[in-house]
Amino acid sequence: MKCALVTGGSRGIGRAVCIKMASAGYHVLINYKGNEAAARETLEAVQAAGSTGELLAFNVGDAAEVQQVLGGWVEQHKEDQIEVLVNNAGIREDSLMFWMNEGQWSNVLNISLNGFFNVTKQVINSMLMKRYGRIINMVSLSGIKGLPGQTNYSAAKAGVIGATKALAQEVAKRGVTVNAIAPGFIRTDMTAELNEKELAAQVPMNRFGTPEEVAETVAFLASKGAGYITGEVININGGLHT
Repeated sequence: MKCALVTGGSRGIGRAVCIKMASAGYHVLINYKGNEAAARETLEAVQAAGSTGELLAFNVGDAAEVQQVLGGWVEQHKEDQIEVLVNNAGIREDSLMFWMNEGQWSNVLNISLNGFFNVTKQVINSMLMKRYGRIINMVSLSGIKGLPGQTNYSAAKAGVIGATKALAQEVAKRGVTVNAIAPGFIRTDMTAELNEKELAAQVPMNRFGTPEEVAETVAFLASKGAGYITGEVININGGLHT
């Protein structure tokens, strides 16, 4: 059974990626932290797309919990390989730096940056042994350009970009690719509080993107046809930043 693990898969971009991986024939492991109802809706959509899936509840920022739940799954499914890992889980706690507290800083870095390490660590050995794997990290325009009010988020995503480039070089000889996708303004729960009309006017395409557009790029990077692409960061922002 070939599997795809999507962290933060219950809503938004994560849900769209889960559905796309299902349509590509993967058994989809849908990670979520607390919203089981939304995760079950994603599972139903995966099944409607003609594939199978299951829910894995764990906090990517909690190394012990990741070890227990994901490590336990890997141990119990030695005949099944997680061929595709999409590190999508992330949170925003926006604030100007001089108002930002330690919790806002550490929470955001823990989920995105430590989460990348905790989850990837559990699946990469199998990829290396089987000489095949696709790791796709969801970063952000904020991690490339930097955005005011997002010092924590920019730092977290820039850190994942650096890790993507380094890890790609470590594992390339074993047939494992590591790439990142940097979305701009995408219409999800995370951007629901933003003034879409005002911000879309800054985008050359004059609109926000959709989760499905991001999922299409994930599907390409996850495919065998993308086997010579690694260490790259692909922007999906409608021309806002190039």
